[in-house]
Amino acid sequence: MKAGIVGLPNVGKSTLFNCLSNAKAQSANFPFCTIEPNIGVVNVPDPRLEKLSELVQPEKIIPATVEIVDIAGLVKGASKGEGLGNQFLANIRETDAIIHVLRCFDNDNIIHVEGSVDPIRDKEIIDIELQLKDLETIDKRLEKVNRAARTGDKEVQKVQSILQKIKAALEQSKNVRSIDFSVKEREEIVDVLQLLTDKPVLYVCNVSEDAAAKGNAYVKKVQDIIADEQAEVLVLAISVEADINELDTYEERQLFLDDLGLEEPGAAKLIRKAYELLKQQTYFTAGEKEVRAWTINIGSTAPQAAGVIHTDFEKGFIRAEVISYEDYVTYKTEAKAKEAGRMRVEGKEYSVIDGDVMHFRFNV
Repeated sequence: MKAGIVGLPNVGKSTLFNCLSNAKAQSANFPFCTIEPNIGVVNVPDPRLEKLSELVQPEKIIPATVEIVDIAGLVKGASKGEGLGNQFLANIRETDAIIHVLRCFDNDNIIHVEGSVDPIRDKEIIDIELQLKDLETIDKRLEKVNRAARTGDKEVQKVQSILQKIKAALEQSKNVRSIDFSVKEREEIVDVLQLLTDKPVLYVCNVSEDAAAKGNAYVKKVQDIIADEQAEVLVLAISVEADINELDTYEERQLFLDDLGLEEPGAAKLIRKAYELLKQQTYFTAGEKEVRAWTINIGSTAPQAAGVIHTDFEKGFIRAEVISYEDYVTYKTEAKAKEAGRMRVEGKEYSVIDGDVMHFRFNV
């Protein structure tokens, strides 16, 4: 599962990527600085993992991770191949969620590809290019479906109706994620299409240092315009995040954050948001050798969670022994939680809850 960082050229994408990942992307004050997509595997900050590690004192601590992709900047006409458009669209199609960076600060020394600062215009430029590509996909699909619908097949006509609904929305410059679908429509048709404007999105408003804590007028405009999009907005001073990234010690970073009125680096919030955007959650295993955060899809059953460790665990699943994170912290050890009757035995139908501490019994 991976999230792609997108935006117009020169809005702070590569600098943000550098803050998130140890894989350093080139960052410079000119468009198309990033050509090949840079990929970084980023640890998900999770205070629960740190707390469990304090209690267990393991040999190793292994956090959950998110894959972040820094994608080349897009310009008008990308859907027709302008700039690096074809490459951009191919790269974004391979991601599961979008982190869309919008420039929300004034600085005459930093070039804007459109000549002025306007995050709403910038958002619309990218939206339109993605909508045009989705419209191309829908039109191709409709050509086939329209022919089949003439036979009177009711199921095909239902598909035709949904495709026409999507086409009408795209022609009104609406993103597919803002359309209201039934569960069945989404599962059987919409999800299969893998449309670009249906991908979950987090808008990152890149602000100046003085707006890091509370945002600014540009941010307010973005928040207003995405109200019906089922999307989120995160305010981030990316240049400040880059400065924090350069500091060596935890104490230095905290002093810097305190001066800005921030509790933690914005990059940490963004990574967690990306994790949520990808519909991921965490369960833990805790033992002397390692305390580890495992990534699973929200709604995963106990056997599916076991399968993340090894496919044999899922095939031969017998039961899961589960302690909630809160109970583990309250009773300090697995043994004491078990004595207090706080260890549960769960079967194949159990839906894992975020933060569960789990052991699996299996037979191959």
